[in-house]
Amino acid sequence: MDGLRKQNMNGQQSDSQPYRLAGLRYKSTPTHIDINGTVIGASDPVVIAGPCAVEHREQIVSVARNLRELGVTILRGGAFKPRTSPYSFQGLGEQGLRLLAEAREATGMSIITEVMDASDVELVSDYADILQIGSRNMQNYTLLKAVGRVRKPVMLKRGMSAQLAEFLASAEYILAGGNEQVILCERGIRTFVEYSRNTLDLNVVPAVKAVSHLPIIVDTSHGTGRRDLVEPMSIAALAAGADGLMIEVHPDPDNALSDADQAVSIDYFARLLKKVHSFAEWRASSNNAHVEADSDEEITA
Repeated sequence: MDGLRKQNMNGQQSDSQPYRLAGLRYKSTPTHIDINGTVIGASDPVVIAGPCAVEHREQIVSVARNLRELGVTILRGGAFKPRTSPYSFQGLGEQGLRLLAEAREATGMSIITEVMDASDVELVSDYADILQIGSRNMQNYTLLKAVGRVRKPVMLKRGMSAQLAEFLASAEYILAGGNEQVILCERGIRTFVEYSRNTLDLNVVPAVKAVSHLPIIVDTSHGTGRRDLVEPMSIAALAAGADGLMIEVHPDPDNALSDADQAVSIDYFARLLKKVHSFAEWRASSNNAHVEADSDEEITA
């Protein structure tokens, strides 16, 4: 019986679960993580955006300025890129980190970027505001322990074949190291479907909230691999209760050096962001209405 099945009727976990610190028994209220004034896990969903990979100075600084004008406060961009093919663009490495720092200096945005190896944690931490652990490294325990020792927020992406208990157990490694600033990220799982790169498992959003206090955001770019699916799945992710979205935005998507098929243009993103804000307002008002209705029922009772 896996960890999720071992919860009792009240949603509490058994002592045998591998994610005690991530569970609701340890902390019954949602965790809020403050990223330089932007709070992940609160009532308002947070949108993280930027290119899959940092390609050159003009690209990352220009997209950062455009995103900041739209109100985005957290910029994503890969300096180290784990690619399926050794012949694909692997990222600019430390040069990419320096360019991200320039983009932050130019816009005031916070930076999230991936760290792939435990030996690079100190280097990436010098530049990034949030460390990202990619899907392929979800069970790289040496890396998880290393970021657990860093007092900086960590976004943990779900492995493409990971069960919920495994996902939370990986988060537990970071928490057990003393780093309580963990953000979960659903980025799609590998299934038999052929029309999308991955299958975006939105079931996991309410499933996580039923057993954990950690915030969870959804990467609708990697989760679909198709730019035409990013918008509907972003709204669906918010409907499922996601605490935020991660979306790949590129000034020239068709010519992006990494994951061009799933990157969206600035104009596309601007239209999507309006819909996201509108839906988020509706979600907030709907949640408030439910709270008021519950209060009225208690008073009547």
